Amino acid sequence: MLKSKKLKSLLMTISLTVLSMQSVQAASYTVASGDSLYKIGNTFNTSVNTIIQNNNLSSITLYPGQILDIPTKPYTVQNGDSLYLISQKFATSVYALRLLNNKWDNAVYSGQTLYVPSSTSNSGQSVSAPRAVISYTSSELDLLARLIKAEAEGEPYTAKVAVGAVVVNRVQDSRFPKTISNVIYQKDAGYYQFSPVVNGMINNPATAEDRKAALEALSGADPTNGALYYFDDSTTNKWLWSKTVALRVDRMVFSFY
Repeated sequence: MLKSKKLKSLLMTISLTVLSMQSVQAASYTVASGDSLYKIGNTFNTSVNTIIQNNNLSSITLYPGQILDIPTKPYTVQNGDSLYLISQKFATSVYALRLLNNKWDNAVYSGQTLYVPSSTSNSGQSVSAPRAVISYTSSELDLLARLIKAEAEGEPYTAKVAVGAVVVNRVQDSRFPKTISNVIYQKDAGYYQFSPVVNGMINNPATAEDRKAALEALSGADPTNGALYYFDDSTTNKWLWSKTVALRVDRMVFSFY
């Protein structure tokens, strides 16, 4: 009888261990320009050592486009859930949930499976989601990301964030419209302000990196420190060149009013 109880106890322990192992999975994350192991670890509430071990890294050097496995666990969405409430429940950020699930709208439904960080570090500590400096809708997030795609494709990541920051700066400036959509589709003297609106490139789908840059800009990241214009350095427009240059990134020039 005693042996039977011990066997049952052992089998239960093994079962719990297997369930625990199955509960921790891995989601893929694509490294973007400017990323580091420390930054990625902070975003997903995990440790640098965990990322190194899970991906068999022999160096801390990362490169854009590299795929990393991030420890996660599945969560089934409940009635009344939202991305914000789920992020609070698991001490993570809405931004991390978006990245892990490649989810750039706010809609969730009961029974949906989302992946959340498995919290291998900073356990029990709340991680604050980046707070947006202007209000925006999910469609405006996508619109901003598409503008970034059109204007800064092939440019360094800093340029992508800077393009987003110019739009955010215009929304915050009294001389420009008050929403992302109205800024991007603004006409001045009968002309659209952004060429991708004219040539149709604004309609091309954005990448995950473009969305990430858009979210950073919406959260207040601004490599230009307040620029309201940008242009290619090949332009011969004297009016644009008369503006004070705030930042140069590769061939893109960002300037103040």
